[in-house]
Amino acid sequence: MKNVKPKDIKRGWHLIDANNQILGRLSSGVATHLMGKNKNYYVSHLDTGDFVVVINAEKVKLSGKKESQKKYYRHSGYPGGLYVKTAAQTRSSKPEFLVRHAVRGMLPKTTLGKQMLKKLYVYTGSQHKHNDKFTGNG
Repeated sequence: MKNVKPKDIKRGWHLIDANNQILGRLSSGVATHLMGKNKNYYVSHLDTGDFVVVINAEKVKLSGKKESQKKYYRHSGYPGGLYVKTAAQTRSSKPEFLVRHAVRGMLPKTTLGKQMLKKLYVYTGSQHKHNDKFTGNG
């Protein structure tokens, strides 16, 4: 399809289990589904992607020594207000953040990318509230 209109976009739902998957490979696949690059009518100026539900976010793997050496930074805006957490500390407090942060880095840095990120749902554990969406497609 050459001229894709927003009404022509069909959105599906994908359930991805993060159990024993490496974070970077998982997040690149999720980003592909969110952007819609797996569809034959992908265009870069429209959000043609699908909804993605990631379960078992706390069981995602990091290769090498990233568990202790990878750091996540945030700053309060005040002098001396730098907060640093390792991946292990982040996993113990907010395991969904690891997946969401990795996927966000692979999406476009525009308002379109923010719109794509809203279609991502990340859960710890295997329970989620989107069971009714997976009938027929998945």
